[in-house]
Amino acid sequence: MSGMTDKKNAFRDNTMTLLAIAALAVFLWQAPRILDGYKVRIINLIAINAILGLSLNFIYGIGGMFSLGHAGFMAIGAYVSAILILTPEQKIAMWFLDPIAPWLLNLHAPFLVSLLAAGFFAAFFGWLISLPVLRLGGDYLGIATLGFSEILRVLIMNLTPITNGSLGIKGIPAHTSLWMSYGILVAVVFGTVRIMNSNFGNVLKAVRDDEVAAKTMGIDTFRTRVLAFSIGCFGGGIGGALMGNLITTIGPTMFTIAQTYSILMIVVIGGLGSITGSIIGAVLVTTMLEWLRFVENPLTIGSLNIPGIPGMRMVIFSVLLIAVIIFRREGIMGMREFSWNWFFSLFGSSKPTKGGERV
Repeated sequence: MSGMTDKKNAFRDNTMTLLAIAALAVFLWQAPRILDGYKVRIINLIAINAILGLSLNFIYGIGGMFSLGHAGFMAIGAYVSAILILTPEQKIAMWFLDPIAPWLLNLHAPFLVSLLAAGFFAAFFGWLISLPVLRLGGDYLGIATLGFSEILRVLIMNLTPITNGSLGIKGIPAHTSLWMSYGILVAVVFGTVRIMNSNFGNVLKAVRDDEVAAKTMGIDTFRTRVLAFSIGCFGGGIGGALMGNLITTIGPTMFTIAQTYSILMIVVIGGLGSITGSIIGAVLVTTMLEWLRFVENPLTIGSLNIPGIPGMRMVIFSVLLIAVIIFRREGIMGMREFSWNWFFSLFGSSKPTKGGERV
């Protein structure tokens, strides 16, 4: 009897998932027709930030490795993708202070190939960096990854034949559409869920929860953490490439520690270790940061004129983040996940659970 019930639930869950994807497809098809360009860009940013949040959450929330270098892996992905999709003529015109390195001039690839290359290059550098820094732990690991990100930014500013230096790269083709960003987001969510339900996912959670106990069980904890760190960096590279192809301009000042903090906000607000939480956090953080722009503009209330203060939205958002950490340290979802069982329990006769399943 329980087997029949499990089959019915599995069929129901698969059907609801397909219906949800179909509803998302209809929304993406209609969005450019009913929304202006600004709102479409915000919807695009939500998907990209969700991908970045998921990739950092895989490292920090699921893997238990505190990393502050995600902006560096974004930069690698953005530059690799941009260099690959620009034509030789564009490269010659753009690198006018110092000519581009000859071996990069004729490199050209389709956008999807450039995305994969961006992810693999970021993963390679993540693997390279992880070998020494993952021997550290806690705050020391965060400081080491932050140092890597800053060193990379300085290199980008000085390796003019490769990166065009402080001038950055402009005129990048705008390949990041709603279909592209949300299609990749669905693929990233699917891949993350599959990994977490695999043997490697169970091993990774065991290492996160108690590394000493995992070692006594014969698990190579260092190798597990290196692989998890590289997978998270792969997602960071893809997110950076999508961001660059959405904004169509990249430069060293775009990938500062502030960019990492924004992604960290998504992870903390959504919930460490929660895939669903990263998506919810991306929606909240992206929309709130855009909505709070009004506090940076001059305000007139009756006869009172309040001058705009640049950067005030980040101050307000930081206060909100502190409030979340104080009053709900586990974030919105904690380590729970959305499930159709929980969804139907809200409308059924059974008592609703506290929300989802634990990762």
